Amino acid sequence: MSEHLDALRANVANAAPARPELAAYLEKVRTRAYTVTDADVTTLIADGHSEAEIFEQTVTVAIAEGLRRLDAGLGAIG
Repeated sequence: MSEHLDALRANVANAAPARPELAAYLEKVRTRAYTVTDADVTTLIADGHSEAEIFEQTVTVAIAEGLRRLDAGLGAIG
């Protein structure tokens, strides 16, 4: 399992940085993913972001947050 987590960590570390205009959306993904709607994505597309960019940044942030939470949980149990 460790090699899979290492691969995920490397992918997140090597991902292209998000444009500042995506910051609010990505914070929503990071902290309240259950509230993200199609309307959020439609708005980003209307603002000139591609579906590929939105997808890549969404997945990157979701994986990074999942790893952060995993690390916190593992740290808590020792």
